[in-house]
Amino acid sequence: MTKKSGLRRRTLLQGAAAAALAMPAIAQDTRARTLRLIPSANLSFIDPTITTAGVSINHGFAVFDCLYGIDAQNQPHPQMVEGHTVSDDKLTWRFTLRPGLKFHDGEPVRGRDCIASIKRWSARDSFGQALAGFTDRMDAPDDRTFRIILKRPMGVVIEALAHAGPIPLFIMPERLAATDPFKQVTEMVGSGPFKFLANEFVSGSRVAYARNEAYVPRDEPSNWLAGGKRAYFDRIEWTVIPDQATAAAALSKGEVDWYEVALLDLVPQLSKNPNLVVRDSSPFGLESIARFNFLHPPFNNPAIRRVVRDAVNQVDYMRAIHGDDNGFTECHAMFLCGLPGVTDYGLKTPKDLPTLRAELKAAGYNGEKVVIINPTDYSFISSQGQLTADLLGKIGFNVDLLDMDFGTLLQRRNSKATPDKGGWSMFHTSAAALTVSNPAENYNTRGPAEGGWAGWYVSAEAEKHAEAWMAASDPAARQVAFDAAQRTAFDEVPYVPLGFWKPKTAYRRDLIDMIHTGYALFWNVRRA
Repeated sequence: MTKKSGLRRRTLLQGAAAAALAMPAIAQDTRARTLRLIPSANLSFIDPTITTAGVSINHGFAVFDCLYGIDAQNQPHPQMVEGHTVSDDKLTWRFTLRPGLKFHDGEPVRGRDCIASIKRWSARDSFGQALAGFTDRMDAPDDRTFRIILKRPMGVVIEALAHAGPIPLFIMPERLAATDPFKQVTEMVGSGPFKFLANEFVSGSRVAYARNEAYVPRDEPSNWLAGGKRAYFDRIEWTVIPDQATAAAALSKGEVDWYEVALLDLVPQLSKNPNLVVRDSSPFGLESIARFNFLHPPFNNPAIRRVVRDAVNQVDYMRAIHGDDNGFTECHAMFLCGLPGVTDYGLKTPKDLPTLRAELKAAGYNGEKVVIINPTDYSFISSQGQLTADLLGKIGFNVDLLDMDFGTLLQRRNSKATPDKGGWSMFHTSAAALTVSNPAENYNTRGPAEGGWAGWYVSAEAEKHAEAWMAASDPAARQVAFDAAQRTAFDEVPYVPLGFWKPKTAYRRDLIDMIHTGYALFWNVRRA
């Protein structure tokens, strides 16, 4: 080898070594500025206005912004709006948008975008439907203002616009909000703190977002869904990992930062890792429920629904989730137990099986097949489906438990077909505790004439009481309406309450200032 060639070789080796040193530094910087999440389920629906699935709502909060947001005390605060005024007769509500709001495509947010978004949302959300019932018309006097003109006073207009779910009011461009509310929008264009990267989206595998550099947060501290939404990460990446043990291992090894809903069986193991934080995902938790299909036998019969209500032992369901007697609360009410005015009806001891079998026969059950759709990739829901299938079989129902993934369940539960033709009879799910706090927003107990949420429960009585609660001008009248709504829901049984519990979330210890609402929110959180 010549001196010249040896020198060239040494130079090449030195360059390669320098590159090897430089690449980890770049990769480490990219890693530091990327938040990696294992979501609770696959993002089957990217349009958060057409589903109550929590994973789609998380996606919605990343991409879209809201007119108002609630704080940790469930009180509304302006978010996209600068403020509002109300006419003396309480019929005209005028809203002014913050200056400089822009959608991800560069277009300004205008009053007419807000009106179109409200109209689309009110076709799907229970509180939105209630607001629509009180509304005479809406208009936009100019680009920064819009008005809601009511037919009669409604004391909870701001609460309706601000509430956290089941479907929050996400503002989208008018051209997208004009989409049929029962069909998905074709683009994800919001004005929120993150942009959806459509070219990186792979359903069942990967979701990615980039920080919206044009987003201007409110000049105030973040407080739950209100306040300044400051994005500290350049990228958000979701990796869908259905196997819970694999998900926990990925978090423990530092391959991901955040495991949104940790399998409770794995919590003791995760808690021993000094590099992880394991805690309740929210201070209020979730209510587990069994939802009926009201269109077809046997659950179009309220007497048969009451038999199921009286057969359930909530402790069994909560133990199936928790594995012990800690971390859950029995609640035999149709609203969030512990709130002022909520009645617990106290059915804490199920009737014996012979009595239940006799009552089922007397109620008119004719042996119709009960199809329970059950998501195997949602462990805490799947266990409840198995319990219900066993329980209903014991009291005389003809039961067919159909296991499927959560995305397939979401598709199937939209079907109004008979259970033997691709429809269903029951499914299990959970509701964020604050979304079952009053008769207007509790989508499980609403019974609009056209049929509301999946199951299509229709009840003129339920709607009458919800409207009376919203229209009441004093606390006493509102409580009378609340009590009537509770009794109607308990008697008509739009769903069976199975108890309240608190899911666990787990994340790397170097993540700080995370907002714990029960949703996976990507603002405010940063790396220490």
